[in-house]
Amino acid sequence: MVQFNLPQNSRIRVGKTWPKPEGASRLKRFNIYRWDPDTGENPRLDTYWIDLDKCGPMVLDALIKIKNEIDPTLTFRRSCREGICGSCTMNIDGGNHLACIHGIDEVRGDVNIYPLPHMPVVKDLIPDLTHFYAQHASVNPYLMTETPAPGKEWRQSIEDRKKLDGLYECILCAACSTSCPSYWWNADRYLGPAALLHAYRWIIDSRDEATGERLDALEDPFKVYRCHAIMNCTNTCPKGLNPAKAIAEIKHLMVDRMV
Repeated sequence: MVQFNLPQNSRIRVGKTWPKPEGASRLKRFNIYRWDPDTGENPRLDTYWIDLDKCGPMVLDALIKIKNEIDPTLTFRRSCREGICGSCTMNIDGGNHLACIHGIDEVRGDVNIYPLPHMPVVKDLIPDLTHFYAQHASVNPYLMTETPAPGKEWRQSIEDRKKLDGLYECILCAACSTSCPSYWWNADRYLGPAALLHAYRWIIDSRDEATGERLDALEDPFKVYRCHAIMNCTNTCPKGLNPAKAIAEIKHLMVDRMV
């Protein structure tokens, strides 16, 4: 029988277990992925105990408490703490979530935290999003027009403006793309749910005058058609958006212009 093993330097080892806080009656265990590229050591899983009576309700509150009071070497991204910036996306209890709006009480048992899956890791819980952002830039996420700019603004009807609802709210947190198996295996060529959601947002914008060019740029066996509509992206989106539907609409537009 053929056996497959992870490379030796990819195996996660048991890390340090920090002491429990004294006098705490409501404890929660956090198992957190740690990796420092400067040490040359394998990734490890460190264990921390948090007194829930002295911590905010969100997973990000616990991470900040750990960094401030227990282990200052813990590294992660965060900014707004309101589910707006998308900085603190990570894999929590097996799903991709924004740590700032994911409640500790939503996790049964231990809280297991890893960086976003199938992304290069910069350090600890910080993924390298360079390629993800480049894919977003590749869809030209801005208004493209040939008509001379109006004196005040590009006007849009209320009905056309409503078509953008459920699209413009994307915060580029990467939760959807990193939950997609097609993106895991074909990230070099498949644009992924987030980039395609933004592509569709500009394709259907009534003020844009480059619809044909945008569809031409997506006419590729991989860029769009690697989506198999398994809905992971929609199920995981912290903003309640539906990237899978946007991708399906792009496919329909591509077919419609050929028949």
